[in-house]
Amino acid sequence: MPRTEEHPDGAGSLDDDLGAALADTVRGTGASMGGIYLIEEAEPVLRLVALCGLPLAFTAPWQRLPLTAPVPVADAIHDDTLVSVAGQDDMARRYPRAAAVLPYPFALVAAPLTGVRRSWGGLVLMWPAGRPRRVTPRERGHIDASARRMARLLDDAPRPPSLPDQPRVVPVDAARHPAQTGLAAADYLERLPEGALALDMEGRITFATETAARLLGRGADRLLGTRPWHSLPWLDDPVYEDHYRTAIISRTPVSFTALRPPDQPLTFQLYPDTSGISVRVLPSTEGAEPSPPPAARPPVAAPTGRLYQLVHLAAALTESVTVRDLVALIAHQILPAFGAQGLVLSGVDAGRLKITGHHGYPADVMERLDALWLDTDLTPAGQVLASGTPAFFADPAELAASYPSAPQISGKQAWAFLPLIISGRPVGCCILSYTRPHTFTADERAVLTSLSGLIAQALDRARLYDTKHRLVHELQRTLLPRALPRVPGLDIAARYLPAGHGTEVGGDFFDVLRLGETSAAAVIGDVEGHSIAAAALMGQVRTAVHAHATAGAAPGEVLARTNRLLADLDSELLVSCLYVQLDLGRQQASFVSAGHVPPLLRHARHPARVLDVEPGPLLGIDTGTDYPVTTVPLLPGTTLALYTDGLVELPGTDATRTTSDLAAHLDTTDGHDLERLIDRLVRHTTPTGQHADDIAVLLLRASSPGGRPA
Repeated sequence: MPRTEEHPDGAGSLDDDLGAALADTVRGTGASMGGIYLIEEAEPVLRLVALCGLPLAFTAPWQRLPLTAPVPVADAIHDDTLVSVAGQDDMARRYPRAAAVLPYPFALVAAPLTGVRRSWGGLVLMWPAGRPRRVTPRERGHIDASARRMARLLDDAPRPPSLPDQPRVVPVDAARHPAQTGLAAADYLERLPEGALALDMEGRITFATETAARLLGRGADRLLGTRPWHSLPWLDDPVYEDHYRTAIISRTPVSFTALRPPDQPLTFQLYPDTSGISVRVLPSTEGAEPSPPPAARPPVAAPTGRLYQLVHLAAALTESVTVRDLVALIAHQILPAFGAQGLVLSGVDAGRLKITGHHGYPADVMERLDALWLDTDLTPAGQVLASGTPAFFADPAELAASYPSAPQISGKQAWAFLPLIISGRPVGCCILSYTRPHTFTADERAVLTSLSGLIAQALDRARLYDTKHRLVHELQRTLLPRALPRVPGLDIAARYLPAGHGTEVGGDFFDVLRLGETSAAAVIGDVEGHSIAAAALMGQVRTAVHAHATAGAAPGEVLARTNRLLADLDSELLVSCLYVQLDLGRQQASFVSAGHVPPLLRHARHPARVLDVEPGPLLGIDTGTDYPVTTVPLLPGTTLALYTDGLVELPGTDATRTTSDLAAHLDTTDGHDLERLIDRLVRHTTPTGQHADDIAVLLLRASSPGGRPA
């Protein structure tokens, strides 16, 4: 949870305030569960910091999520809007990975925590299955108000919150009356012919009548504080634990029958609420649910939570894109699932094992282990790749027996070496390590062996993706100007931001040309689509504009001639373009637009505004088109903002309104440092850092006589 220091006004700590706001929201909306996610500053990751109404163990797959994960809270933050999931069918259709991990009847709403300066994270609420499928306007207003309240708490905090390793669990209920556990209540329960149990939210038995103990065949003193599927061997089956999970998440009564050996079926009726579960236990004449005989069960049955977590991990591995994504996934989700602390992920490269990612190791150790030959005797990695069989070492003595130098290199105390092989082809090796000795159970060995195949496929895909990604962005970088010219009396800054992940090169471009001692030209544009063809055409358009402008063509003629060139190239792609010629001596700027988004203009003595440039058609439509010229004064201190549509055309928003809002933001922002000004403009329209289209921004400022903005 965020830090615990007191607020200056003594109102309490930030984590207490957020926890109270979360509990109030859960109670006020009738939700059964709530959670607060905050965005980590260091990397685009969501961290669950507060939890209400759900056992902590249930949240293991969800405590740390990529900001781009296919889950409702990430979508709510990205789109800055409330996301509602009506039920299981809706969840399975829109978020299949989440539905696989939580196959229970419930409804969900996620809302962004958007502050004045930035997006902080998101709020998640869950309801039992009986809730109406649609969010009413009143409910939406309540949820939005609660999200704004939490965002204000974060805005007003003196420092950004620090994020914990584990979320803080907040009680749902307000103060209750003293628990009625007196003799009268106990006597009443003991007189009934059925047994009664009470479970807390974590599934532990907190109360058991003598009748229940007799029916279960174990004394009450041996039941209290245990989970039924742990203390009663005949309930040690994932099927029975899953009934408890269903009751907790769906908040609906659940009934099932289990066979107490040798021949006594017992019916368990579970009644959940916000504090735990009341259980009725009574003899049954019905047949019990089928269960494998004891001899067929594994020595240690895998908990249901582990099974769902593995489904989540398998789905996440299939969706990881880059090697960096894969390393982060293994480090933050697979390592905790198996209690490991260290990771080394290596790929096979020309007979060597090149380390592609690591976690929990110092850099000097990685330098010693990087690029080892496959036949090295320093680690078992090469041997497990050759044999295709994983190797597990419970302590340094086991490892040192075959590889004497290995334990001294890393200082770890237990290891799992997993060969990464696809169709007989070695891809690499994944090493999980422990800071203490660790005995690997048969269940852990089997599951890790299965995961190694998924990790191998994910690593192979990620390396191929990274190679393609690097090639296309190198191509794009070569098509953009390597450096901007120095023009006396003109300050210049530019930024190009590709759209998130992807191996498709974009068509956004910009350039600044020095035409004379007191004149310059700038161009910005966007070629339709994301492809190699778009990038190639972008390079040709930029070259044509450069040639015509430096040859002395008038502003309108620069785009008219470039338009005719596109017709000669017979390209099927269209191009938007904005060209501006700056005459610093005469203090004027001449604009020509080919269907491009309008620029912004700001002067210290006048409000910033969207510049009304008379547009011409997109380049490539009509070869006989004339392009009108719009001329405006360029006084010292004037700032021009040229940009592509990726900055203002956002999903679910009106581009005209977004552009006007951007101009108002430009008007209130310190513009002395143009590089920082670009950061602020981009952050204003895309506060999460995620954008669906490429963005190019070019800022031009006519210097005042003193060399500073007016």
